[in-house]
Amino acid sequence: MTSRLLLLHALLLLFAAVGVDGRRRAPPSLEFHHRFSARLRGWADARGHELPGGWPPPGGAAYVAALAGHDRHRALAAADHPPLTFSEGNATLKVSNLGFLHYALVTVGTPGHTFMVALDTGSDLFWLPCQCDGCPPPASGASGSASFYIPSMSSTSQAVPCNSDFCDHRKDCSTTSSCPYKMVYVSADTSSSGFLVEDVLYLSTEDNHPQILKAQIMFGCGQVQTGSFLDAAAPNGLFGLGIDMISVPSILAHKGLTSDSFSMCFGRDGIGRISFGDQGSSDQEETPLDINQKHPTYAITITGITVGTEPMDLEFSTIFDTGTTFTYLADPAYTYITQSFHTQVRANRHAADTRIPFEYCYDLSSSEARIQTPGVSFRTVGGSLFPVIDLGQVISIQQHEYVYCLAIVKSTKLNIIGQNFMTGVRVVFDRERKILGWKKFNCYDTDSTNPLSINSRNSSGFSPSTYSPQETKNPAGATQLRHLNSSPPVMWHNNSLVLMFLLVHSVLFF
Repeated sequence: MTSRLLLLHALLLLFAAVGVDGRRRAPPSLEFHHRFSARLRGWADARGHELPGGWPPPGGAAYVAALAGHDRHRALAAADHPPLTFSEGNATLKVSNLGFLHYALVTVGTPGHTFMVALDTGSDLFWLPCQCDGCPPPASGASGSASFYIPSMSSTSQAVPCNSDFCDHRKDCSTTSSCPYKMVYVSADTSSSGFLVEDVLYLSTEDNHPQILKAQIMFGCGQVQTGSFLDAAAPNGLFGLGIDMISVPSILAHKGLTSDSFSMCFGRDGIGRISFGDQGSSDQEETPLDINQKHPTYAITITGITVGTEPMDLEFSTIFDTGTTFTYLADPAYTYITQSFHTQVRANRHAADTRIPFEYCYDLSSSEARIQTPGVSFRTVGGSLFPVIDLGQVISIQQHEYVYCLAIVKSTKLNIIGQNFMTGVRVVFDRERKILGWKKFNCYDTDSTNPLSINSRNSSGFSPSTYSPQETKNPAGATQLRHLNSSPPVMWHNNSLVLMFLLVHSVLFF
């Protein structure tokens, strides 16, 4: 996408310089003027836009003070919007028996009711299970007891009308006064449907004096769930963090509550954090986002891969998706990484096992906790390197028998950087600047430019002892939650393979 845009830009410049008649023309130019320049002052005076107090003479004290005042105004404007997080705290938690995804506590409605929702940058809509016949029972523990979101029980809830700009199904509004929705995901015929509502989401500022903020947002009142939602994934709702205007980050930015950016960090201990309005730090690595306006995702272009000491120029696009547990790569990237990895590993390769979705696994002796592996990094547009800190997993295939697997699944089409390759890194999804940023992070550090310590007010009765970041006992529960717009391949989700995965005792992380 980026190369095509650059080519188009070059052609436009060429046409502008030469012209259709073949004659060479002067190259296009764009003038820049200082905000207090004579040209700009003349333009402003002609339109009646005089500076209060008059225009300061260049070089004088008033001139410098006016410039400083302008800068101070911008700094104060930025300070007026500190990063926000959920009122229950910014901590996220990997839950092994609920789809192997990261969850956070969110409180909505009046009075507030708390739900534990899965966090997914690969989809847009935030939805909660409503009281209905087509929903699985919500998991207990998120709010002290199993419960649904019931619009009539919230004094601030209101249905979204069919004439709303957010309503994509106006033609289906003939039998109801509220806007219906249906989100279809690829994994195992997974979907959620119901109607859209507006209600308050409780947020908290992340500064020295935290304040609770009520944001009016839109989300789905889910009446029917299918597929993976009937098993383990997202029993208390899904929090879409995508680029579309209906996602919560988009709504918060549109309302002027935060910058149009957010960050997520996934710790190696299964605990992470999320922060809305966080634009990262000045020392982070960055690369442009390749945003397809028709089907927008958090995609970037990879220009090279290094495995150990073996670099290779290889260009492909990949999506960063926190709703996908493992990383999926198509050829030629998959073959290059796996074969280069294999040639540098000094261990016996484990025989193919249909219970495991990973192709390259290695036997571990009883005295080994892991094997020596080469490092892997991705070179991105602009030259920044994205490091893969957690390459694999140790899987217990039977009592006292373990294998170490390179945790990449072969894809037939899309490349997806999943949650496992984001571990140990704070990822910044900056939609305002259209960049993806990252920095090695343990999720507990405090940047001088980013004072976001882990916090969890935990007023809902949620107990980490109930949902602990323990090693998963069911990696098949990992759900690749993607909207049909992105059309990823169907991976390992089928009943027979799920039953086989249930035989896997545990997965350990490094």
